[in-house]
Order: sequence, then structure tokens, then C-alpha cells
Amino acid sequence: MADSGLWVGVLTALTALGASSITARAASRAALLQARTTARAEALREQRDRRRSAYRELMGCAHSFSAVTWRIDEVDAADDRESKDRVLRQMHERIGPAIGDMNRAMHEVRLDGPAEVSAAADRVRDKARRVQATLKPLIGDASPERRDAYDAAFRDFRDAYIAFIGLARGALEVKDEDG
Repeated sequence: MADSGLWVGVLTALTALGASSITARAASRAALLQARTTARAEALREQRDRRRSAYRELMGCAHSFSAVTWRIDEVDAADDRESKDRVLRQMHERIGPAIGDMNRAMHEVRLDGPAEVSAAADRVRDKARRVQATLKPLIGDASPERRDAYDAAFRDFRDAYIAFIGLARGALEVKDEDG
């Protein structure tokens, strides 16, 4: 009988050791999974914050660019050609640096992505350049064709900018992986 009691004790001890080992491995796996989940959540939060900052910077530059182009209303309100040309020259002087700032911001968006938002930022900058190209010919030329070209270029810029905002907003949305 002493032998059977010994065997029961040995089996009980082995069962306890096995259960302890299984529990320790499960706890280790759970801790590792938790650490990975936390690290992934932090990385996603940092990515979203970087993107938000880059997108806001581009939006601020687009707004500064638009503030230059909105002066076209002053051109329309001016009484004589000389006054109109003075405002147009001022606009042309200011539009270049505004596009330069937008170009720098666009490269930040390009770094942080995603690709479709980067492409949209590129389109915004390209459309801004088109506005710039149609602005200079307005100086000294009151033809409706040149003004129509400027207005069309600005509408294209605005449409590209609105598309960028929609894509940027979508890239910043937190998506539920379960649904």
C-alpha cells in the first residue's frame, strides 16, 4: 500500500507540474499578445497623429494659397486697368511662395501616405501651379478668355482640394477590425 500511495503522490505532483507549466505558457502567450497589441495600437496612434499633422499642414498651405487667389475680387472691383494690374502683380508675387509652401507640405503627405492621399495632395499642388500659370497672363489683358481660364483653373484646384480632404479624412478614420 505504501507503494500505491507513493504512486498517487508522484502522479499528483506530475499533474501539478504539468498544469503549472501549461498555465505558465498560457500566461506568457497572453502577456506577449497583450504587449504586441499595445505596441500595434501605439504605432497606429503615432501614424494617425503624423498623418493628421501632415494633412493639416497641407490644408493650411492650401488656405494660404486660396487667400492669395481670392484677391481676384479686388481686381474685379478696381476701376481702372492700372489698379487691376497692380493687384494682379501683387497676387503673382505672393502666389509663388504659397505654392512653395504647399510643395513642402505635399512632400510631408507623400512620406506619411497612404498612396491615394499622397496622389491627391500631388493633384492639389499641380492644380495650384495651373492657377499660377493662368494668373500672370491676366496682367495687362482684360480678355474674358484669360479670365475664364483662370476661373476654370481655380475651380479645378478647389475640386482637387475637396477630394484631398475627403481622402485624408478617410485615412484618419479608426476602423473596427471586427466589422
